[in-house]
Amino acid sequence: MSVLDDTPRSYSGALLAAIAVALLAGVGGLIWNYVQSGTLTNQQKEIDAAKDQNKKLAADLRETDARLKVANEELGQSLGLTQKQMDARAQEILRREQADNQRLENAEKQTAQAVNGLSTDVSGVKTDVGGVKTDLSKTQSDLATTNSQLQSVRGDLDGHSTLIARNHDELELLKHRSDRNYYEFSLTKGQKKAVGTVSLQLTKADPKKYTYSLMVVSDDKPVPKKDRNLNEPLQFYSGKDPQLFEVVVNTINSKNQVSGYLSAPKSSPVPPTVP
Repeated sequence: MSVLDDTPRSYSGALLAAIAVALLAGVGGLIWNYVQSGTLTNQQKEIDAAKDQNKKLAADLRETDARLKVANEELGQSLGLTQKQMDARAQEILRREQADNQRLENAEKQTAQAVNGLSTDVSGVKTDVGGVKTDLSKTQSDLATTNSQLQSVRGDLDGHSTLIARNHDELELLKHRSDRNYYEFSLTKGQKKAVGTVSLQLTKADPKKYTYSLMVVSDDKPVPKKDRNLNEPLQFYSGKDPQLFEVVVNTINSKNQVSGYLSAPKSSPVPPTVP
C-alpha cells in the first residue's frame, strides 16, 4: 500500500482518541457536578433546618415575652401599681441591695481593722510580759546574789552552824526562806527590852573591837552573854518544850547602843499584839 493510503487512517485514530478523551472529561464533569450538587443539597437542608429552628425560637421568645407582659400587667393590677411605679419599686430594691452590700463591705473592713488592732495590743502585751520576765530575771539574779552573800556562822552554844543576816535586807531574805520568826531590836545600854518572848539588856559595847555583852532573860532565867563578837549567833533554849533561840547583833552604833535581831522557831509562842 502507498503512503497516501495510510494517511486517512492515521487521522481517524487521532480523532477517535480525542473523542474518547472528551467523553471521559464529560463523564468526570458530570460526576463532579453530581457530587457537588449533593453537597450543596445537604448544606441547603442544614440551612433550612437552622432557619426553622430560629423561627421556632423566635416564636417561643415572643410567646414568653407575651406571658411576661401579661404577668406584669396582672401583678400591677393586683398591687394597684402602674408600670412606672413597678419600675420605681424595682429601682428601690436595687438601691437597697447596693446599700446592704456597702454596709457589709464596711463591716468587713471594720472587723479587719479591729483584728489588726487586737494584734497590735497582743504585741504590746507580749512586750510587757517580756519586760516582766526581764524584771523577774533581775530579781532572781539579785536574790541569788543575796543568797550567796548570806553567811553561815557557828553558834556559841553547841557549834551549830546557822545563816545570819548582817543587815535589814539580808534579814528580810531570811524571813522569806526560813522556817523561823525574826524580831528586830535596838538596845540602849542599861535598858531592859522585851523582844519576842524574851527580854534583852545591853551591858557593854566596844565599837572599836566590835564586841559587846548583854543579858538574855528567858523563862525568868538570866543567861549572860559576855564579850561576844559582831554577827556571832548567841544561842539559848527557851519554852516549855525547850527550843533553840538565837540573838545576832549586827551593828554596834556606839558604846551605848547596838541593834540586831532575835531568831525564834515558828512553833514557839508568839508575843501578844499590843492594841
